[in-house]
Amino acid sequence: MKFNLLNRKVHYWASAIFALPVLIIIVTGLILQLKKDVAWIQPETIKGVSKSPELSLDKILEISKGVEVAEIQSWQDIDRLDVRPTKGMVKVRTKNSWEVQIDLKTGKVLQTAYRRSDLIESIHDGSFFHDYAKLWLFLPSAIVLLLLWLTGIYMFILPYWVRSRRKKK
Repeated sequence: MKFNLLNRKVHYWASAIFALPVLIIIVTGLILQLKKDVAWIQPETIKGVSKSPELSLDKILEISKGVEVAEIQSWQDIDRLDVRPTKGMVKVRTKNSWEVQIDLKTGKVLQTAYRRSDLIESIHDGSFFHDYAKLWLFLPSAIVLLLLWLTGIYMFILPYWVRSRRKKK
């Protein structure tokens, strides 16, 4: 079988087989490109009043417990703390996807918002579905997408290369 025919068949069938996972990767990737610009995806970071942290971890937990929608009872309900000393605030990210932003000097709750970017990221990389889906569907889809790109570039460049060779003869 000639390379050009094989290349077209691989391009054709790979794009058909992996169309849905690649579509999910592309759409979620596009959404994630906007996460710093669209508060619906990821809450905007609100600056605190000071650039030096003055709150203890216990005080941060106590303040976070006072935010009802976050449903924080203990450290087990918190996924992570994102401390931003230069912005004078800390983001308390809960396991139920809520984010509480607290001023590191005054302890004032600057903002409470639902954070969708982590969910979108897990859909993007396939871990939302299952670890096996991530490794056995989304990883091969990314590899096939690279293969489709390479074969597409080859099909794009080939006519120019052939014309160039003909002109030289």
